[in-house]
Order: sequence, then C-alpha cells, then structure tokens
Amino acid sequence: MDQSTALSVFVSLSSGIRLDAFRLLVRAGPAGAVAGEIATALDVAPSSLSFHLRTLTQSGLLTVEQEGRFQRYRADLSVINGVIDFLTENCCSGLPETCASIAEARSRIPACIPSRDPDPESHA
Repeated sequence: MDQSTALSVFVSLSSGIRLDAFRLLVRAGPAGAVAGEIATALDVAPSSLSFHLRTLTQSGLLTVEQEGRFQRYRADLSVINGVIDFLTENCCSGLPETCASIAEARSRIPACIPSRDPDPESHA
C-alpha cells in the first residue's frame, strides 16, 4: 500500500458515521448488510447514508453487490490489513518484542471475510 491509498482510507474513516458503518459491517462478517439495515442500525437517513457508503466504497474499505433492488455492503478487511502493514512495515527496529501487541491484535482479525479478487475468472 502506498501513502496516497492509506490517506484515502484514513480520510474515509474520519467521519463518525462512516467509522460506525465500517465497524458495523466488520461485525456483520461475510453476510454484510443492505443499506436499509445499516441506516436503521445507525439511525441515519438513507439519503445521507448513501453518501457515506459511497465514500467508504471508493476508498476500498467496502465492497458492494447488487441484490435485486438492494445493495449489500461488506467490509473488505484486506484493505485494513494493508493499512496495518503500511503503518508497521518498519516497526520494532530489530526489537520484535516491541511489536508483540500488534502481532497479537492482527492474529484476531477474522479471516472469514475474503479479500476482493480483481479477476475472479482467473481462478476458474
């Protein structure tokens, strides 16, 4: 991940509504949630929420899939993993015990949410 991408992620999370929406979708896991469910859970007007979800999607933090008339959003944890890697790539200065808490926290990130595959046909 480069600095520009990391900054885009941080900017998209700099709103309380967007941070709450992302955290809600992390909790939802692979099932994700449709926009109406997110709006209800966060007590946000759907028109306002669509702006925030679009911002999160543009930064890569969310994926969206059309389901009939609804859009289902899912958190893309590979992006957060990329941000963590970016922030900690030079961690520890040769003292791995300094970063033990970071490694422990990373081990708790659910592996149940698949990362985006830019070309799903390549695995067929």
